[in-house]
Amino acid sequence: MKTINIGNSGIQASEISLGCMRIANSTVQEVRTLIDVALEEGINFFDHADIYAGGKAEEIFAKALETTPSLREKIIIQTKCGIRQGYYDFSKEHILASVDKSLKRLNTEYIDVLLLHRPDALMEPEEVAEAFNELQNTGKVRHFGVSNQNPMQIELLSRYLDQKIIINQLQFSITNTGMIDSGINVNMQVNGSIDRDGSILDYCRLKDITIQAWSPFQYGFFEGVFLDNDKFPELNKKIDELAETKDVTNSAIAIAWILRHPAKIQPIVGTTNIKRLKEICRASEIELTRQEWYDIYKAAGNPLP
Repeated sequence: MKTINIGNSGIQASEISLGCMRIANSTVQEVRTLIDVALEEGINFFDHADIYAGGKAEEIFAKALETTPSLREKIIIQTKCGIRQGYYDFSKEHILASVDKSLKRLNTEYIDVLLLHRPDALMEPEEVAEAFNELQNTGKVRHFGVSNQNPMQIELLSRYLDQKIIINQLQFSITNTGMIDSGINVNMQVNGSIDRDGSILDYCRLKDITIQAWSPFQYGFFEGVFLDNDKFPELNKKIDELAETKDVTNSAIAIAWILRHPAKIQPIVGTTNIKRLKEICRASEIELTRQEWYDIYKAAGNPLP
């Protein structure tokens, strides 16, 4: 598994991360096996959020690690806060309380990376800055990032922070390509030319912010997976052709397509299937050519100008 530097923080992380949103329905032994396989494949970055199964995902992850406390220093744990029942909350009080609860559930003294989960329209950046300072000074959180934020939202927050934002977690997959479409269709009067996110991809590259791709196999907003889906015949035909040529699965090709981008985007894969996780990790061993990358992009229904 290749590694990447998260932002410019010095954190050397696996270029593929394991998302833990779905582990709550597994047994402790199943989660431990999943963690062990991930580590064997070279994955050292594990993504959580306080809302995943109401905190149960964090709890079972901690239980799975209980028998080997030494593993904590070998892995990177990321969690998120800010989503509440029916609204978003970036208040100092909520951030601090959320982190304390996550620390308890994860049974750890520190969180490697804390992300603010979806923008809070009522955010007061001064409060966020106070919370981050307290969390850093007490050693509870080492690094900070955001999720689903555009450049100006990050700029506003960064104006008040002493810390650098090192991650922005965004939806990105072969069928969710908004952040690259507008860059390809510059100066065109077509739908793909609409800049819906303030050139977030280029901004993050300029600011050394690592983009993490959530739902890398989903189309739409959690509408389902595009692989082996009759709604995407041309795309699956192209992906399957490449998978056969490179002796990997279609899942590996879908992730390799994300990894091929020079922004060094880190996909968050949420499978709990051991066999599929191993297959996905093969993506780190292959590199698509420029033509192969564009062929997949076009097969997903994206015409080039």
